[in-house]
This record gives sequence, structure tokens and C-alpha cells, in this order.
Amino acid sequence: MTVALKDARKQRGITQEELARAVGVTRQTIISLENGRYTASLLLAHKIAKFFGVKIEDIFIFEEDE
Repeated sequence: MTVALKDARKQRGITQEELARAVGVTRQTIISLENGRYTASLLLAHKIAKFFGVKIEDIFIFEEDE
């Protein structure tokens, strides 16, 4: 899975802490998402997409194993 979260966040000038508070997680969770070390739950992915006003697949790009 590729995560475009960091780019979306930086383009809007939002800190990791601000995003974390807005979606109800810790800053460490946002860091882990941005670094690809953590896979967001559907609920968290939805909250993040809603926060940015985009579709989930605009932030989280799922790649099928070939």
C-alpha cells in the first residue's frame, strides 16, 4: 500500500499533531502511517479522507500482489 498522506498534509500546511487531533489518534500513528509501517483501519482511513475532503483511495493507494 502506498500512502499519499504526507504529501496531502504538507500541501495543506497541516502538522502531524493537528491531523492526529482532528482524527482522534496519536501523532505516532500519523508518523507510522506516513512511513508505511501501519495500515489504517477503514474507520481511520475514512476519517482522514473526510478531513481532507477527498476519497479514501486518493490518500491510500492499495496495490495488489502479483
